[in-house]
Amino acid sequence: MSDAYERERQNNSRLDELASKVSALRGVTIDIYDNARDQQVIDSTSDTFSSFGSTLKGSATRLGRMAQSGNKVAIFKLAGIIVGVVLVLYWIWHLVF
Repeated sequence: MSDAYERERQNNSRLDELASKVSALRGVTIDIYDNARDQQVIDSTSDTFSSFGSTLKGSATRLGRMAQSGNKVAIFKLAGIIVGVVLVLYWIWHLVF
């Protein structure tokens, strides 16, 4: 009878070890999933900045053509917008820091 009790105790011990290994494996799997999801967010952000860069380049090209055409009102508007943006960024910089 004590031999059967000893085997049952060993089985329970092995079962507890197996449960802890499964729990550790579950934690590793969740960490891998989180890292993969973070990588997808990084890739999405990279794509967004890439499209922003191409849009900004197109806008700069159009602004250059406008400036070359000699439209003085449009040039003054552009200069006003640039000065306004710089002032707003300066104000925000001093507000935050």
